[in-house]
Amino acid sequence: MTDASAAPDWLAPSQLENPYPGFAWLRRHRPVCEIGASRVFLVASWALVEQALAAGEAISANLTGVLIRGESGEPALFAFGGVGDANAVLATADPPLHDVHRRIVQPVLAAGRVTELEPALRARVVQRLAPLVAAGGGEWTGAVGNPIPSELISHLLGFPEAELPRVMDWAMQGGAMLAGTIGSAELRALTLETGQLTAYLKQHFDTARGDPALRTAAPLLDALLAGVEQGALTRGQAIGIGVVLVGAAGESTASLVGSAVRLLAERPALQAQLRREPERLPNFIEEAVRLESPFRGHYRAVRRATELGGVALEPGDRLLLLWASANRDEARFERPDEIDLARRHPRDHLGFGRGIHFCVGAALARLEARVILEELLARTRSVALDERRPYAHVASLFVRRLAQLHLRLD
Repeated sequence: MTDASAAPDWLAPSQLENPYPGFAWLRRHRPVCEIGASRVFLVASWALVEQALAAGEAISANLTGVLIRGESGEPALFAFGGVGDANAVLATADPPLHDVHRRIVQPVLAAGRVTELEPALRARVVQRLAPLVAAGGGEWTGAVGNPIPSELISHLLGFPEAELPRVMDWAMQGGAMLAGTIGSAELRALTLETGQLTAYLKQHFDTARGDPALRTAAPLLDALLAGVEQGALTRGQAIGIGVVLVGAAGESTASLVGSAVRLLAERPALQAQLRREPERLPNFIEEAVRLESPFRGHYRAVRRATELGGVALEPGDRLLLLWASANRDEARFERPDEIDLARRHPRDHLGFGRGIHFCVGAALARLEARVILEELLARTRSVALDERRPYAHVASLFVRRLAQLHLRLD
């Protein structure tokens, strides 16, 4: 990893499980680095990520292609045939369309509004957590970490509770499609599975239009339908936003909570401090987001010839803006690899994105993480890793989500 002439194998299992030495290599030697010969470039430093975000019309947020493994296992670009409703909405839309989408969704997910969800959320967390505590531990992601975010987005979109298993599967499919580790056949299969979510949302939206009670109980669903009725959204755009919200709200929050619990389980002294000083929990959550960014990065598409970090980019090139690397940039942070609950500006990180595409659901994710960690700390004296069953992350260049996390609880 010290040879400046040889980039790491970005898709190797060891690199995907622990990407941070490789990201440090990028920042030192090649902060804009092509993955193989794919014309997909990693952007690793804070300064260059911000420069790319400020590039205006030269660099688009539209999701028009993803990294895959080619027929021989080499990194390759899979370009989409066009920009449709599902890949040019909200986080993947450019202004002015993005601004319209955000104005429709943001009021429902604003910090003041999501606090109304806390009592019901806390009850769900207690219900999910109780069997794990009673058993003295177990596997976290399946018991608590993955279901809670999917339950909450299901509530906001008015999905029946019986649909939770399918919602959880759908929530993880988007990340799998963007992992960079699958081939074209697997990508097409996942696209077909995601099509089932689209079909379900079409039926669900059409049913809800004639059900005022359902709309009242499901504020995100109501906001999207109102956007269609007012002419601000097409039906396809509303459904596309629904697809994005299921994945973003489900997988990213599951990733955040899993990482935060793992960080705590590895640090008994930090657990003790947070039990004594619960007011520091929000700062810990921000450090967890910074250190283990739920999405390691997001794609951007180059629209016109430009330059970034001394690298000439051409129309059709793709960038993967590495929030996870920029969040550990030594040029930006003191002791970037350490948890520091006293950072002067704890929210000054890229874990929720940046600028106009700052995560619309950040307040909801912070609420979920706080409530889950509060209840976990309150109901235990210690949280530890089960060394007999090591944790592991999903093999992805895109998402930092735990596939399994076995805990011992006392």
